[in-house]
Amino acid sequence: MPEPTGVIHDIGYQRYTGPRLGRRHVFGALYLHGVRTTFGLGRSAKAKIFPWLVVGIVLTVAAAVTAIRAQIGEAVMTYAQFADSMSWLVIFFVAVAAPELVSRDLRSGVLPLYFSRPLPRADYPLAKLLALVTALWLLLGAPQLMMFLGAAFTADGMRGVWDELLDLLPGLLYAGLWAVVFASVGLLIASLTGKRAFAAGGIVAVFLMTTPIVGILSVLPSQTANQLAGLASPSTLVQGVGIWTLGDLLITDPDAGIPDLGSFGPVYALAAVVLVAGCVALLLARYRKVAAR
Repeated sequence: MPEPTGVIHDIGYQRYTGPRLGRRHVFGALYLHGVRTTFGLGRSAKAKIFPWLVVGIVLTVAAAVTAIRAQIGEAVMTYAQFADSMSWLVIFFVAVAAPELVSRDLRSGVLPLYFSRPLPRADYPLAKLLALVTALWLLLGAPQLMMFLGAAFTADGMRGVWDELLDLLPGLLYAGLWAVVFASVGLLIASLTGKRAFAAGGIVAVFLMTTPIVGILSVLPSQTANQLAGLASPSTLVQGVGIWTLGDLLITDPDAGIPDLGSFGPVYALAAVVLVAGCVALLLARYRKVAAR
């Protein structure tokens, strides 16, 4: 009978005996990685080109507005109006960032690795959503802070700085509304496909192709249809909420063609809440389905 020839080698393997950080730290790591991903940090130079180009544009506009105000002595754009004017850039930023956050993971098939750890199924999409909301809020909020600092240095005493701060805070909240709505819609669309090009095209299509619907509804003979037309597009929905809640901070020129909401301002706010809640619910359901495969 031949003797056994197998040999057991001691390769120095040791069990992990350090602290196990748990769910909160896993969620935090996903969130932080997501924020870095939206700006291309930790990735190739090519991945940084578009997000930092957008950042450069919004900061340049903010610097120009600040410089003009310093020269003429009056504001040419409120903080809330700045968020409105940069909304078209936010659309394209979401179209690039959202697929980077979720479509790459779907295509590469790494989700089973995430869910093999003690990570609840809801934490992955919520961490990605929170990361995208943060990135969009920073994209719109940081230039507003630059505008505030420029205005504060030229303000007439502390009273002027305080008044400027009272104008800034609603602008930051309005930027948060843009971020929440756009991130919810964009991430839901991106989660439906692992192909980044398809996801980006779908996001741009949803935001831009709904705008003509608003235009059609706004010229109908019915006044009610005109006042509710903004509900047909995420962009005009957010603007409707802003018109209702911010008033003079968003409408500085009554002759500028601002849409008439009539008495439907609360309807716009409710529609925004329903849209965000629906997108989040569908996003969670999507990842429950992915995890079950």
